Formats: sequence, C-alpha cells, structure tokens
Amino acid sequence: MTHALRSFFVTAMIVAIASLGMATEAHAAKKKKLDRKIAEGLVEFHEIVNGSEELIANAAGILLFPSVKKGGFGIGAESGSGALIIDGETVAYYRTSSASIGFQLGYQSRRQMFVFLTQDALENFRSSENWEIGADASIAIVTLDAGGTIDTETIDDPVLAFIYGAKGLMYNLTLEGTKVSRTYPK
Repeated sequence: MTHALRSFFVTAMIVAIASLGMATEAHAAKKKKLDRKIAEGLVEFHEIVNGSEELIANAAGILLFPSVKKGGFGIGAESGSGALIIDGETVAYYRTSSASIGFQLGYQSRRQMFVFLTQDALENFRSSENWEIGADASIAIVTLDAGGTIDTETIDDPVLAFIYGAKGLMYNLTLEGTKVSRTYPK
C-alpha cells in the first residue's frame, strides 16, 4: 500500500470517527432539548388540569409529545417527537405521525399526552413495533369540564389522551390512525 493511499485511509477513518462523535453530540443535544420541552409540557398540563397530579401519580406511565405539528388542505399530515415516562423517569423516545384525507384545513401545533392507567395497557404499548390508535388501542380523548377538572373516580378506559396547548387553527381534530414508533433506544 502506498504512503498516499495509507494517508487517505487514515484521514478517512479520522473523519468518520469525528463525524460519529458529532452525530452523537447532536443527538444528545436534541434529546436534551426534547426533555426540556417535555418538562414544560408536563408543567403546563398540571397548571390547566385540576386533578392531574393524582392521575399522573396513579398512572403506569405517560407518553408526552410536547409539539405535534399538523397541517392540511384536503390531505393532512402530522408529526412530533416525545418520550415515555415511567415513575418520573424517561425510558424511551418516540415519534408520532399520521396522514388523513378528507375535509380539513389549516395548521396547528399542540401537545399530546397519553396516560396509561393500567400495566397491561402500558405493556401492550411497549411491546408494539408501531402502535396505532384505533387498531392496537382504543383511546379515550378526555375533555375537561368548565373548571378544567377531571374526575379520576369515573375513568374506565385504560388509556387516556389529552390534547392541549393548541396554537393555530385546525378544522378536524382526531387521533384515529395515529401511529407511534420508538426512536431511541431501539
């Protein structure tokens, strides 16, 4: 092997290793930013939903997407990143996405939280490769009363969904067909 060829391979290896390090740093920075947004989303949830502390304390886990962006003009799409939190600790990161056809118009950014009330519901979610609302799980979208209160005594569904912090205007709000897949760790 010539000296020039050897120098090329050594340089290529150094660049590859450095790139890997930069990619890892970029990924860590993204996770840190996402973790910060998730913490903000949880604080906002507790501020606007009376009784949320008890609900979260009794939950097997929560999946929070702090910013799900949805846009559509006849054909719509939405996407966002979030994390699964069990006992106050982030255990995995996820991505949500969906596409739809029908009467819809506008753009919206919102927070979505899924609260797993039973261990079975949480395990069903965690064992799914691509969890799909409507196919893999029946979700109860929670609406609040005028005082922003939920009654934890009357909740029967194993998975609850909360949509809050909406910015923008979007006609047609649904979770049907939404897919959730793990991004890290695989």
